[in-house]
Amino acid sequence: MKLASSKRVAALATFFGLAAGAALAAAVHPDARSHARLDPANPFFAPSALPFQAPPFDKIHDADYQPAIEAGMDQELSEVNAVADQSAEPTFANTIEALEKSGQLLNRVSLVFDGVTGANIDDSLQMVQSIEAPRLAAHHDAIYLNAKLYARIDKIWQQRDRLGLDPAQVHLVDKYHTDFLRAGVALPDSAKARLQQLNKEEASLETEFAKKLRLATRNGALLIPERKQLAGLSDAEIASTASAAKARGQNGVWLILLQNTTQQPLQASLQDRTVRRELFANSIMRAEQKDSNDTRNTIRRLVQVRAQRAQILGYPTYAAYSLADQMAKTPQAAIKLMTDLVPPATQKAMGEQASMQALIDEQKGGFQLAPWDWQFYAEQVRKAKFDLDESELKPYFELDRVLKDGVFFAANKMYGLTFKERKDIPVYQPDVRVFEVFDADGTSLALWYCDYFKRDNKGPGAWMSNFVQQSRLLGTKPVVFNVANFQKPAAGQPALLTSDDVRTMFHEFGHALHGMMSNVEYVSQEGTNVPRDFVEFPSQFNEHWQFEPTVFANYAKHYQTGAPMPAELVAKLKRAGTFDQGYKLTEYLAAALLDMAWHTLPADAPQQDVDAFEAEALKTYHVDMPNVPPRYRSTYFAHLFSSSGYAAGYYAYLWSEVIDDDVYAWFTANGGMTRANGQRLRDMILSRGGTEDVGVMFRNFTGRDPYVEPLLEQRGLNSSN
Repeated sequence: MKLASSKRVAALATFFGLAAGAALAAAVHPDARSHARLDPANPFFAPSALPFQAPPFDKIHDADYQPAIEAGMDQELSEVNAVADQSAEPTFANTIEALEKSGQLLNRVSLVFDGVTGANIDDSLQMVQSIEAPRLAAHHDAIYLNAKLYARIDKIWQQRDRLGLDPAQVHLVDKYHTDFLRAGVALPDSAKARLQQLNKEEASLETEFAKKLRLATRNGALLIPERKQLAGLSDAEIASTASAAKARGQNGVWLILLQNTTQQPLQASLQDRTVRRELFANSIMRAEQKDSNDTRNTIRRLVQVRAQRAQILGYPTYAAYSLADQMAKTPQAAIKLMTDLVPPATQKAMGEQASMQALIDEQKGGFQLAPWDWQFYAEQVRKAKFDLDESELKPYFELDRVLKDGVFFAANKMYGLTFKERKDIPVYQPDVRVFEVFDADGTSLALWYCDYFKRDNKGPGAWMSNFVQQSRLLGTKPVVFNVANFQKPAAGQPALLTSDDVRTMFHEFGHALHGMMSNVEYVSQEGTNVPRDFVEFPSQFNEHWQFEPTVFANYAKHYQTGAPMPAELVAKLKRAGTFDQGYKLTEYLAAALLDMAWHTLPADAPQQDVDAFEAEALKTYHVDMPNVPPRYRSTYFAHLFSSSGYAAGYYAYLWSEVIDDDVYAWFTANGGMTRANGQRLRDMILSRGGTEDVGVMFRNFTGRDPYVEPLLEQRGLNSSN
């Protein structure tokens, strides 16, 4: 998961964190405005002296963040007001470029704060988030509802074609103008006041949801009292669950931690059906326990707040507001793409279900397939149909080898990049690693951090973001990080990945490449600052190299012997490439259409019963398959209800998939994975960030609009696979 945000929204975009209880109030200043003059000893006071201005994590303490955020807001507001209040006629330099240079302190601290609270939060930082989220919302409004500032931007916008600006500058002016209008700058004062109230409430509710979900996910871990209940798991997996229990002070038992999705990875191996059912129940009901971590009341009000905001801004629904500046443009366009795929996806899923039920009957199981059985019997069908067992694959997917000989190797083949691990750059947690990235000519391009293992204080899922954003104007190079939630091995054991984990590594590194190779003048246009339904294109495109023959042969080697994966096992893996795609696409479509159902509610709709609304929405869109629950149910759908920016935007993965599969088809037709093709993609798209309309970028690269047929082929929906 990754959503790019503009420079000024970066402080708001990735608040995955938690609010904390009143007991922590003494540890954090409830009104930190007294810290507006930042102590020069604060590590955020000036740009870091480390390479690439990397965060000095060895000097940063929890107490440093809040005063820096507060001082950053004050400083930025002063800088912005100076731009708005100047008497000189508005020009691109004294207005747009001046805004691009403003807020550097706030941006510096916010990027680091967002990164740490997403991946390594603690109680003190939870309290800072709960306090600062509504303040940052108010700060955003103070800038984007400034009528004097907008008047200057509007004057430049009206004259933009006569000012001698280059295309990227024109695009930036258009973006500023649009963002101010979408923020409500042209509204009457009474509407602005109401909008500001709703913005602060939304920020608080999103922080509240993230807090509840993180704790609910932690509490939902399944305690296993007897080792025999883990039959089917490998010794390494059992050791990992024992380590997870010990980490919580519980010895002689085993603990299965929850992933953020509905289905849990170990469902594929657990032989005990009762354990599978209990694990599924813990997952699907994690945030519906009628306790302090139940998210349903938060969702009810949050959806209503968003719809009311959209109405004030002149849109019939929040989805209409959210998609107006995306590639899809309208909810109807996004919904049509998804609903057109519902029949082939569900039909394929029903065929998969029938195959599993036949196997159960053949084994005289005496029961009907249930959702907690799907992964287990899908794996058995895969073994029977393709003679392929996930446990056969994992020894060939050792994390460090996948990283260096797979992910890095592919980036070198495509773009000429090389990587060197840096042990001298401080990190925020011992599991984090840092690499310096070098361009094909040997020049230093970026820093890249990876934080791969699951922790209780880490947000769910996987993502990419920046600690430092690239900008020629500001003289900064990218400092990028990837976060995931892979199962951490017991001490002394290798970190062996599933094929899905390998895909996640390639996916998130695709986002990282988008950030690393950014080469733009203005920070608001850097790297991943593109529409939400395009931002997933580079990441999903990079997934294709996971199975590219030369790449795969380079990393898929046995962790003990170094022997390559046997040719017959590789052949089985390829034959099984479209296996279970009916399930995977249906669970995704169910979640994405559920997102649209929530966010196409009008402002005057009453607060909804979350469970009843979800059931009706799935039925309406014909994705109500009991054995294929949504990838995320509403109550733990962090994409939508935390502040990750994917509200009314979960469809973006599918929209981007159409584009990425089409570009991959172009590569296939034009020589495949060559340096020339990689350089062309880098020059025409990846390095250009948000400097041009992304639809134009795509058409310039391929020579046409995208086709959906490559997606159908990749998913196996146009065949009998």
